[in-house]
Amino acid sequence: MSLTDILSPSDIAAALRDCQAPDSFSPKKFFQISGMSKKSSSQLKEIFRILDNDQSGFIEEDELKYFLQRFECGARVLTASETKTFLAAADHDGDGKIGAEGIDSFNYKMRHLRMFVVMWDSLLC
Repeated sequence: MSLTDILSPSDIAAALRDCQAPDSFSPKKFFQISGMSKKSSSQLKEIFRILDNDQSGFIEEDELKYFLQRFECGARVLTASETKTFLAAADHDGDGKIGAEGIDSFNYKMRHLRMFVVMWDSLLC
């Protein structure tokens, strides 16, 4: 299975275009544009399995910097600050690596944050 079996190639291309410049990568925005934020837990776990280059069950910092290249081989490498920010957002136990539940939990938080923003906006109108 490949990422394009789960995510639209055009959505992946749009997400990669959005973060071409160094230090422009936002995990939240990438998840939204690529369509990852709309995927089920089982689909996210499959995406995680594909992204886990060494199949260790975790994505470590060294693997995470090549995150974009797993979507397209010519994509840029994440900067050190982008990598650390992404790791901090999904590493819930502070062990320096992300398990499949970290990606799913990150996605879950983004969904609830989006619902909160929609509710807040409706209260202001």
